[in-house]
Amino acid sequence: MICRDNLQFLRQRYYYATWKADGTRYMMLITMDGCFLIDRYFNIRRVQMRFPCRHTNKGLVEKTHYFTLLDGEMVIDTLPDTQKKQRRYLIYDTMAHNHVSVIERPFYQRWKMIDKEVIGPRNYERQHIYQSRNPYYRYELEPFRVRRKDFFLLSAVTKLLREFIPKLSHEADGLILQVVDDRELLYLHEGGKRELMEGNRVVFPEGHDPSDYSGKIIECSFDTDNQAWVWMRTRIDKRVPNNYNTYIKVLRSITDNITEDALLNEIHEIIRLPMYAHRIQNDSKDHVQHR
Repeated sequence: MICRDNLQFLRQRYYYATWKADGTRYMMLITMDGCFLIDRYFNIRRVQMRFPCRHTNKGLVEKTHYFTLLDGEMVIDTLPDTQKKQRRYLIYDTMAHNHVSVIERPFYQRWKMIDKEVIGPRNYERQHIYQSRNPYYRYELEPFRVRRKDFFLLSAVTKLLREFIPKLSHEADGLILQVVDDRELLYLHEGGKRELMEGNRVVFPEGHDPSDYSGKIIECSFDTDNQAWVWMRTRIDKRVPNNYNTYIKVLRSITDNITEDALLNEIHEIIRLPMYAHRIQNDSKDHVQHR
């Protein structure tokens, strides 16, 4: 609920806005064995829907989603031309993608995945099926349509309230403000748990989508001029990242920036200390005798 006291949060975090649809919330679980709708009372209903995975090269891919969990709401659209009622499922979040949890990723990444990994591949395949003489699946026979729910910049709230919402083909009863954390968060292991590397950031090569590296172990170098980690490669050979203590030691070493000359000068001074001078003298004698 929006009240005067919590309006201050809009000044502290970055928010997007969307409409509060007068619909029914459902989680959607997509498996290789079928698609299931789960309501808030945990009633489960199987529906005939198809969700192919995103293709990675030219041509179609037969693989479908395997344990992808989505969050959304079912609304009843009234078609403007015929006034016919039609159900539509609006997806607004991704909980898991192909058996991998994504709930700890920033919201904007999870929201982008809806179009990139779910809606996009469906539209791509459906377009090719329509052009085929022997379609192997008929999307038009599915029980309802599916789309990603739109989110708008906070600067567009006036237009959202006065122009967009009044033209919706389904009922809406308010506004939802969604906090968006668009930082690329870095984690290391500490005591069996993930430790957030607060204040750190990674720079990826131009044209690379940072969300493609989420959940992966990467190796970086440190750019001291820009105070940022620079991606070098993805470590597919490692199962867990370095621990937090290792990170602290590496960062301290980088910050201190001890050169070879500085190291040699320091050692030269140290070996002149009595505790070293005496030991070195004795060791030298033993070394000569053994030779």
